[in-house]
Amino acid sequence: MQSIFERAIVLKNTFAVRTTAQLMDKTQSLAPSLQMQASVPSRIYRKLLLGIAFLPIIAIPTSFADTLPNFSGLVEEEGDAVVKISVLASSPAPQTGGIPGLSPEQIPEQFRRFFEQLPNAPKQEPRQGTGFGSGFIISADGYVMTNAHVVDNATEIRVGLNDQREFQATLVGADPASDIALLKLDADELPVARMGDSDDLKVGEWVLAIGSPFGFENTATQGIVSALARSLPDDTYVPFIQTDVAVNPGNSGGPLYNTDGEVVGVNSQIYSRSGGYQGLSFAIPINVAMSIADQLKDKGFATRGWLGVSIQNVDQALARSFGLSKPGGALVAQVGNDSPADKAGLVSGDIILEFNGRVVAYSSALPPLVGAIAPGTTVDMLVLRDGEKRTMDVTIEPLDEGERVAAAPVEDPIEHSRLGVEVAAVPDELKEQMGISRGVVVSELKSDGAAAAAGIREGDVILSVNRKEIDSVESLEAIVEAAPANDAIPVLIQRGNSPIFLALTLPS
Repeated sequence: MQSIFERAIVLKNTFAVRTTAQLMDKTQSLAPSLQMQASVPSRIYRKLLLGIAFLPIIAIPTSFADTLPNFSGLVEEEGDAVVKISVLASSPAPQTGGIPGLSPEQIPEQFRRFFEQLPNAPKQEPRQGTGFGSGFIISADGYVMTNAHVVDNATEIRVGLNDQREFQATLVGADPASDIALLKLDADELPVARMGDSDDLKVGEWVLAIGSPFGFENTATQGIVSALARSLPDDTYVPFIQTDVAVNPGNSGGPLYNTDGEVVGVNSQIYSRSGGYQGLSFAIPINVAMSIADQLKDKGFATRGWLGVSIQNVDQALARSFGLSKPGGALVAQVGNDSPADKAGLVSGDIILEFNGRVVAYSSALPPLVGAIAPGTTVDMLVLRDGEKRTMDVTIEPLDEGERVAAAPVEDPIEHSRLGVEVAAVPDELKEQMGISRGVVVSELKSDGAAAAAGIREGDVILSVNRKEIDSVESLEAIVEAAPANDAIPVLIQRGNSPIFLALTLPS
């Protein structure tokens, strides 16, 4: 017969995951049988039951279990749609100088560059190299998405599936601006990835990457979303998803999954000082990627929307000078002639607060919003002008990149002591090069003057002060003298080919 202590241990183990209240109920229900089998005083028995009820319960809190995901099922169910991409790429061969009796291939790689400038260079064939990356199948008829840089200059593209099948792929089209490429396989019975909605992502959400880092196929790494709509240098039209998922060379073009097994991004870049993973990786939102892929499928190339403005961010000083309660929006520094913005009535000094129903928190948020609009589409903008908000409609046109020209020196300076600069009229030739029609150029700058404190530099062209246009040296003098003292006012300058607003505080 079991002792009361043995029964207590069994009772504790049986109901370890139940609440204290449930356990108390159970012990009370067993009280008669326990009393019959144990000859102990009732007061000791009651204390013993109370002690049993509060014995430590060894169980993992369900809140922790719910927070930490298990990705094994996701990898098993969705991993087959991830592919390894191997490319054979060509690159122009260097013109290695001719050395009698020595073939260029016989020169060690580390020494070839020393012979590249020698005369009588023999004709060489373009060099062939290999590379690899990742991708995923987006449709049952064989379309595969990857990064444009994975297949750049490729002469042959092969796609390997998780079931050991391998196919030669055709490049349908690539868009370097978004780093998206679309491939086509001539195959059937293909596993297809499920697309999610990248607009639903939240910072802190768990995500999983599957790819071929360093050529190791079907490798899974996990992390969280670190930031959204991240702007990177030279990637104006992509609002990147930043994660701490371990992404390395070979992961490029592979999918980023949410916990529902849906693709929410395309792994594209890492931030690294060593060439390897250092905790910052960036993915192209799947909504952006699919929009580009649809265009590549339809016409072989992608077009993006064009508004026709030069913009800058609004800092605290500029916000105060424009009457904003806090920094935000995209400040229009310049409006292109006959551009969609010009036709819509936007002017320099307007601040775009919303575009197509989306809040523009920073200036860097506007280009991806504009680029995502199909040319010919009319959308609305919420604009702040002279302290008042107004809604404007604009019809987006296709983007067409233009050329930039440099500035030239000027002469005949005139000093303006309150502003702390010497300025001169802008020659017509310089106006044409810079694409401006007015302003005065700064030829000399006082290091302790108001202009220098605002960030104005020598060579800048002052276009307006306190939202009043400058068309001559005399007009600048009059506007500066009439401007308020010790209060931030906006000044618009042209620096090279870029218009910039600065916050200027003039002394009394």
